[in-house]
Amino acid sequence: MRVRKQNGATDGRRPRAAATEARELESAAGDRQFVTAMARGLDILDAFTSRDRMLGNQELAERTGLPKATVSRLTYTLTRLGYLSYLPRFAKYRLGFRAVVLGQVALASLDVRDIARPEMLRLAEAVDATVALGSRDRLSMVYIEHCPPPSAVALQLGIGSRIPLATTAMGRAYYALAKPEERAEIDAALAARDPERWPEIRRGLNEAVDMHAALGFTVSIGDWNPEVHAAGAAFVLPSGAIMGLTCGAPAFLLSRERVLQEAGPKLAVSARQIEALVQRDA
Repeated sequence: MRVRKQNGATDGRRPRAAATEARELESAAGDRQFVTAMARGLDILDAFTSRDRMLGNQELAERTGLPKATVSRLTYTLTRLGYLSYLPRFAKYRLGFRAVVLGQVALASLDVRDIARPEMLRLAEAVDATVALGSRDRLSMVYIEHCPPPSAVALQLGIGSRIPLATTAMGRAYYALAKPEERAEIDAALAARDPERWPEIRRGLNEAVDMHAALGFTVSIGDWNPEVHAAGAAFVLPSGAIMGLTCGAPAFLLSRERVLQEAGPKLAVSARQIEALVQRDA
């Protein structure tokens, strides 16, 4: 059995590509170092997901907010370079081999995955829950390592999955360790994206900061997906980058009490152990 995952958008609308948001923010700030043409190309690549592996120019235009004529030129260029592949039968594109290689190289360069995986596997077996490692990408958290539980019941997520920062346990744990200036940046973006829900979202984030400081973990009890309960913890790499851990399962298997009394405390211990190993090997 698998539990359906929810869309990462906070307002129920189709989320804009992350590169579009970055381009708008940088352009608004008048950053002369920001290359808009490059951002648009990355915007196209960023529109593809594990659920939407094939997209046409019209779909890409809708997701990125770019004119269709611009999208057509970008997809042509990206195809010539090997970052997209065109499928004539469907009149759509998918990520090309060069994009896949680039992603694999990026993952392989993250040594923390190899260090964290044994502890993540031990925790997944101990709690019988999914354990994942990820980091921030704007208003999302992206999985870079994933350990399913020994049972057949698992969350339908994996490496590369993108989940919202504001309402997930992993995202809240990341926020708890972020510096004040980074929190302010996240706050401004969340408030702009969903002004109506922002007061509620802010309360959840503030509670997470206090909880992580006191207990070493945060929780999301149906806040992102009503069918999912999870705990989150974060740690800092020698480089200063923050990594988030989460331990979650379907709500009928992982009750609120188990999250608070078992999954959360064990996850906090695992986060500290992984952080110590990373620091030792630095």
